[in-house]
Amino acid sequence: MKKLQDLLQEWQSHSIQNLDEKEFSVKLSKQDAARINALSDLYPRLSAQDVTRELLHIALDEVEASFPYVKGSKVVAEDEEGDPIYEDDGLTPRYLKLTREHIKRLKKAANCPTD
Repeated sequence: MKKLQDLLQEWQSHSIQNLDEKEFSVKLSKQDAARINALSDLYPRLSAQDVTRELLHIALDEVEASFPYVKGSKVVAEDEEGDPIYEDDGLTPRYLKLTREHIKRLKKAANCPTD
């Protein structure tokens, strides 16, 4: 998982990845828009859109990593010492399943010809 510090180092070296992108519109407060524009000014090879996309990506990674583990009743594996590892009954499995479903839907929509 990429961290914010990694992102700032990438920006400094001007190495932004090309991503498979889906356009997404969002309204920002004037303060947040100003801060994004300021970051774009600090890193002139990055557009405000690049800055926004990368920050959102990092934030989503951090949200995903922040979901607490909730010990389920089903043993799904054993650790190196033979102790049971229980399934996660928290939000993470549901979130990952929903994410996969949305990716599938977006890919299918991208392959459909428009009328």
